[in-house]
Amino acid sequence: MTLLLQELGVSVIGYSLRPEEGSLYERANLKGNVKEKIADIRDSKKLKKFIKNHQPSVVIHMAAQPLVLESYKIPYETFDINVMGTANLLDVASRFPFIKAILVVTTDKVYKNEEIKRAFVETDSLEGKDPYSASKVATEAVVKAWQQITKVSGGPKVASVRAGNVIGGGDWAQNRLMPDIVRSLNMNQAPNIRNPKSTRPWQHALDPLRGYILMIEEILKGRTIESINFGPVEESLSVKEVTQIAFKAWTNKSYKSKNTTFKTNEHEAVTLNLNTEKAQKLLNWAPAWTQKESIEKTINWWRNVLKGEQTCREAMSADILEMLDSGKK
Repeated sequence: MTLLLQELGVSVIGYSLRPEEGSLYERANLKGNVKEKIADIRDSKKLKKFIKNHQPSVVIHMAAQPLVLESYKIPYETFDINVMGTANLLDVASRFPFIKAILVVTTDKVYKNEEIKRAFVETDSLEGKDPYSASKVATEAVVKAWQQITKVSGGPKVASVRAGNVIGGGDWAQNRLMPDIVRSLNMNQAPNIRNPKSTRPWQHALDPLRGYILMIEEILKGRTIESINFGPVEESLSVKEVTQIAFKAWTNKSYKSKNTTFKTNEHEAVTLNLNTEKAQKLLNWAPAWTQKESIEKTINWWRNVLKGEQTCREAMSADILEMLDSGKK
């Protein structure tokens, strides 16, 4: 998002925890790229001082504990970061008159999922079964509360955005499908994949980011938008289908089942589809790339970087320029 905004000529400042070892931030050598503060989103004093010093007009809140399986190991911390971290940010940021909009990134996992296979719309009921999704449902409640606070008392417009499973070069997290596939293929090993029949609305990370920017533009024009889904327009692909496409993109060979070990994990939902008609209608947004293209671009990104044909920064810039050209906005 930082590089995308900079490509569009927008000044950016950053506030986050120290980057993890092997993160995209480190791989792309981004230290010093923008003015930034290494601190916890829950630290009111540091957050207030940072915002007061730099006076941003828009806040994009992405700080979170984002992993479903990790949330089972650290449920309390997941809630503390995702819920109270958001409440702290909104409480601090909404008090500054120079801030006009706050965009809170939640997730497509906030919807009450009864496996009915219908694509979720923004007005559907929210409910989380696992600690991660439950914490994000609570985050949505925090957003709703501050929407009411700023409506009554004045302040910036607050909105939430719900994106499907994002993929793209640079994600190296554990227990995520694409990073697990890339690690295995790079070591010439068969990937060990869970829940092959599960479907998710896969999309390249740059697609919803472009949508977030379009949404901010509309909010700054005075439009009130409480929440919007961002996801693919076609039906969600299964984990097995993603694996097949990724394998073919990496090896240029036909996929065979022996190339992968699958297992079932009951911690996660089976089906998930998003309805993105609201984003299409209000923002004139649509994905620039299909799910298949997004998977292929992710695999090509990693292959080029791991083979030394491109640096991370070069690969990121190439994707951004292509996305902006494909998206036309």
